[in-house]
Amino acid sequence: MPQLPDGCSETSLYPDDFIHTVDTLPVRLIRPADADHPSWVAYERPLHYLGTLHSQHDYDGRWHIQGTRERHAALDDAVRVLRRPRSWRQERERVRRWANRLLADPGLVVLDIQTTGLNEAWAVQIGATDRHGAVLIEEVLNPCAGIEASASALHGITAERVSDAPTFSGLLPRITEVLSGQRCIAYNVTFDRGVLERELHRLSGRQSTTWLDICRWEDAMRPYAAWKGLYSVHRCAYRYQPLGSSYNAVQNCRLLLHTLRQIGRTPQPRGCPCCPPA
Repeated sequence: MPQLPDGCSETSLYPDDFIHTVDTLPVRLIRPADADHPSWVAYERPLHYLGTLHSQHDYDGRWHIQGTRERHAALDDAVRVLRRPRSWRQERERVRRWANRLLADPGLVVLDIQTTGLNEAWAVQIGATDRHGAVLIEEVLNPCAGIEASASALHGITAERVSDAPTFSGLLPRITEVLSGQRCIAYNVTFDRGVLERELHRLSGRQSTTWLDICRWEDAMRPYAAWKGLYSVHRCAYRYQPLGSSYNAVQNCRLLLHTLRQIGRTPQPRGCPCCPPA
């Protein structure tokens, strides 16, 4: 059985019977002899049926998953959809409820921090909004440190631009006022909170981070991955999904809010006893 040709994107190039490896596990795709359109039945291991895919590159360039309304540009992602665990609908419903609880919380603060780099980075821009997207903080900061060229290429913030900007210490009273005791959400909250902790420690060596500890921190990264539902059998987890960052802190906050609203509008599974009306 042939392997899928590298870079194969045209329907006519897909063999009638081929093996394609996704996340280290091979899947066999067989085109039924009586199919009058480009369809493949996917099997994993002998006789383990995953589902049926329709390749409609002549229509919209995507793989359509039979039985759902989903379409994916990459064959790999279409296979990941077929590999979802049976618990996915219930997991997605839990994420939907979580998003709606956040959006209903008047104390919600959405946070994003742009930095000097990825490793041991310092803040160069801090943005925060309320649950409606109104700006609470929008500041460019002088990090008192070098800014990596790769970081500047993404967010556009250079040493020249921040030379006269306030420092973190100057903005600290406002940050404390906005975040302390609130429900704070970010996309990869471990990174953003880590930047705040590092900045606080730099100010006095061992400065207290008590106000960070009393915040209610929420991370949107894993819930969003579960909601999208592209399952990696190699990692036994849903794959990370990029949010579509603009590399502007406030715009990222609003993008995250838009995503939460999108998640919150997800229709509930029909006829599922595990998911009574919210």
